[in-house]
This record gives sequence, structure tokens and C-alpha cells, in this order.
Amino acid sequence: MKTLHIINLLALALICFSCNTKLEDKDIAQKNDYNAYIETEDQDWLLTLEGDYKFWDNKLKNHPDQFPYLAKKASALSAKFNITGNIDYLIEAEMDLIEANKRTNFSNSGYLRALARNYISQHRFKESLELLKKAEAIGEHLKGTQNMLFDVYLELGNTNVATKYLVEIQDFSDFDYLIRLSKWQDHEGNLDSAIKYMEKALKMAESSNNPHTKQWVYTNIADYYGHDGQVKKSYEYYLKALALDPSDAYSKKGIAWIAYSYDNNPQEAMRILNKVTQTHKTPDYELLKAEIATYMGDSLSKSKHLNAYLKAVENEKYGDMYNAYNTIVFTDELQIFDSALKIAKKEVENRPTPHSYDLLAWSYYKRGESEKALDIVETYVKDKSFEPTILSHMAHIYKANGKVAEAHDLKKELLEASYELGPVATQFNNSI
Repeated sequence: MKTLHIINLLALALICFSCNTKLEDKDIAQKNDYNAYIETEDQDWLLTLEGDYKFWDNKLKNHPDQFPYLAKKASALSAKFNITGNIDYLIEAEMDLIEANKRTNFSNSGYLRALARNYISQHRFKESLELLKKAEAIGEHLKGTQNMLFDVYLELGNTNVATKYLVEIQDFSDFDYLIRLSKWQDHEGNLDSAIKYMEKALKMAESSNNPHTKQWVYTNIADYYGHDGQVKKSYEYYLKALALDPSDAYSKKGIAWIAYSYDNNPQEAMRILNKVTQTHKTPDYELLKAEIATYMGDSLSKSKHLNAYLKAVENEKYGDMYNAYNTIVFTDELQIFDSALKIAKKEVENRPTPHSYDLLAWSYYKRGESEKALDIVETYVKDKSFEPTILSHMAHIYKANGKVAEAHDLKKELLEASYELGPVATQFNNSI
């Protein structure tokens, strides 16, 4: 009887092990969770924004002297841009905000911040900074201006001044401070701390029950969890964001990445992205589709999506928004190295960050100037950024310069970041 009891226990253990193994092997992205958001595009938010836009546009036509209507209309246009990715909305909003600032002689800090925010979306950071300096001198709603000054100085790579503003706005009970502190910790490579502060901000957002604030936090914390390898949590928060706003293209893109990079289901990832891009026309989505097609070995699909991206960014209204993407396309896909170098130099001029210098170094490396690439890496990139893509470029540049030990050290880190990099980049890094 004792032997039979042991056999039964072993059988039960094997069954439990089998169940657990099956659960662990189960894909994270499940169609039943998100398919309703993918298949049936919820246009409620867009219809609401369209109604807002028409309301303020008509008010402005009937009362052209009422400049506050310009700012209201611009706000609706900016929100429409966020949902659709249509650059025309962002540019029209810019025109309205310029006019509102002209009518107030650039003396209204709220209008100055609104135009600065628009310029941030266009990656016109230096112009944004000039407007924020004016708003700071005016002093009205100063903390809001200081929050944005931190953002812009960080985007421009001026970390010394950025930290000065982080000290100025310090308040651990303030949501806006916590999300910036989280962003700073992430910038410094302290992902655990970044998550900790974003989780504090999450609690505040859920207590306030503001849907826009919750939406923002859900997508950002989903990104952080993904970077940290907590893919299940990342997925859950993308779903929470979609429950609030079923038209949220960014969260759908996040789920597509999980299907592609973690679940090894590129077909499902492509299906999601093809649905998303029917209504959301952001060029970089085409690049992601081209990458997935590369992984699937579908060269025709890859060419189609790459050409769609190139055609989209021909639109001059995008300005410098896609410089970083264009540099990589020219180096890695088109192999037009002089053009890549020209764009990378412009990006360094616009925003001298480690990321911009990485693009410059990578352009020189791909052009065959490995020593020049190494010099840039050692001077402007090493120990200043911890993004896996940048570390990947550094590893290849080190290897080309005979610094094999350094390259192999980075390769170990890159193996741990395989989810974040994706299968194509991970395969590429196997050659290090």
C-alpha cells in the first residue's frame, strides 16, 4: 500500500509538472484578450475629437477676434494627430498656436507651453526650449514650465541642466514629478528604480481615476515592464490601456511586439499591425512590418513595407521627426552611407545625445571608417546610454577595432535583452 501511495504521488507530481509546463509554454498574447480591439476599430474618441474640432473651428469663424478659440481648436487637432498619426493635424495645430501667441505678443505662458509641446512632437527641441525660456521668465504656472524644461533639456542631451530642473520640481507627492524622476532613472540605466517610481505614479493615477492619466501611465509602465523582461505584466497593462481607449494604436503595437518577439508568432504580429495601420498612419509602423517580414523570410513583403515607409517620409511636413529611423534605413537596408552620415550629423546638431552620436558612429562604421566610429563611441556614447540597440552597435564597432573582450562583454548583456531587441537583431548579434 505504501508503494502504491508513492506511485500515486509521483503520478500526481508528473501531472502537475505537465500542467505547469504547458502554462509556461503558452503564448502570452491571446487573441481572445485583444481581438475585439483589433477587428472592430472603436472610433468613439475620434468622433468626439472631431466634434470638438468642428465646434471650436466654427466658433473661430464666427468670432475671429477670439484668440482663445485657436488654442482650443489646436488641442483637438493635437489629439487627433495622436490617434491617427496624420501629420497634417499636428502642423495645423502649430499654425493655430503660432497665431494665438502672436495675438498675445508671446506673453501668455500657457500658449507658449502649448506651442513648445507641439514642437516637441515634431522633434524641434531647440525651438521648444526658446519658447519655454520665455514662459519661465513670465513666471505664470512656473512648475508646469519647469516640468517641460526638464523634458527638453534631457532630449537635448544637457543632463546637467535637466537635473537642476529635476531638483527644482522635487515633490514625491506630485504625479508630474514622479514620472519625470522615473524617466531620469531609466535614462541613467536604473530600470528597477524607474519602475518603482512609475508604480507610485500608477497608484496616484488610479486614485484620481482620470482616464487620460491612467492611459498614459498604463502604456509607459507596460514599456518598462517589457524592458525588464516582465512580459506578462507588460501585456496586461497594454490591455488595460486598450480597455480605456480601444483606438490606442501604441498599445496594439506593443501587443504585436510581444506576439513577434516573445511568442515567436510573426504572422499574428503582422495581422495586428496591418489592422492598426488601416487607421493609424505613422511611418515607423511600416518599418516594424518590414522587420517582421525579414524574420519570416518574405522579401517581397519586406520591400513593400520598406517602400511604404520611404514614400511616407518624403512628406516634408515630417521635418526631422524620422532622422533616427532614416539613418538606420540608409545604413542597414539601402546602404547609402553618405546619405546616412549626412542625416546623422544633422541629428547630432539638433540634439547632441548619446543616441545621436551612436547614429553618427554607426554611419561611419558601416561606411568602413571603424576607427572614427570607435573614437565617437569612446567619447560620446560609452557609459552614457544603456539602450540595447546602442550597446549592439558598440559591440560591433569594438569587434571591428580588435577589442574582442569588450565586444564579448556587451554580447552577454545583449543576450539578456533579446526580447527588447527582437529576433532579427538578436540573430545579427550572434555574429559578434
